[in-house]
Amino acid sequence: MKRIALTGGIATGKSHVRAEFERLGVPTIDADVLAREVVTPGTPALAQIVSRFGARVLDGGGALNRRTLASIVFPDPDARRDLERIVHPAVQKATSDWFAALDPARHPIALADIPLLYEVGREVDFDAVVATVCAPDTQIRRLMTRDALDEREAAARVAAQLPAEEKARRADYVIRTDGTYEDTNRQVRAVFDQLVARRSG
Repeated sequence: MKRIALTGGIATGKSHVRAEFERLGVPTIDADVLAREVVTPGTPALAQIVSRFGARVLDGGGALNRRTLASIVFPDPDARRDLERIVHPAVQKATSDWFAALDPARHPIALADIPLLYEVGREVDFDAVVATVCAPDTQIRRLMTRDALDEREAAARVAAQLPAEEKARRADYVIRTDGTYEDTNRQVRAVFDQLVARRSG
């Protein structure tokens, strides 16, 4: 089975591209969903977070209060790195377990959506990387609409990430999402066909 990573900057169309791969029969998983699952009550990662940051990061029901945790880690780079050292290995293990559970005879390729792939050095875990990219002003406009942000807030979020064009430069395949959905879907199909051909060759 060929393990594919999907990455890209915020609001560059990763969710649409992942859904299109799914429509073509490719199993997919979202690292952001896994990141929430690995810190649910009773998990080792949540226990480590409480040990590091205190019970103040829990809500009344014992679940992680993300807003409180964010208020602690975003202004403090050391705290953010400590959190990443807890969460990222748990997500990495969950991703590996997911791939291992798939039947390679039925699924010649499978895809994991990992927004921070390059930032955490996980590209080495995959056979190929697909990156979504669009113009920065398109990212900002989409983010303003999606998350009800003003232009300054949206621009700050885009600027805080590794530039989408840099991710595209390092990827094996690039899907540009500036155009119509139909144009994006055609690119997904072309990448899918190439990945299947490489797997068969």
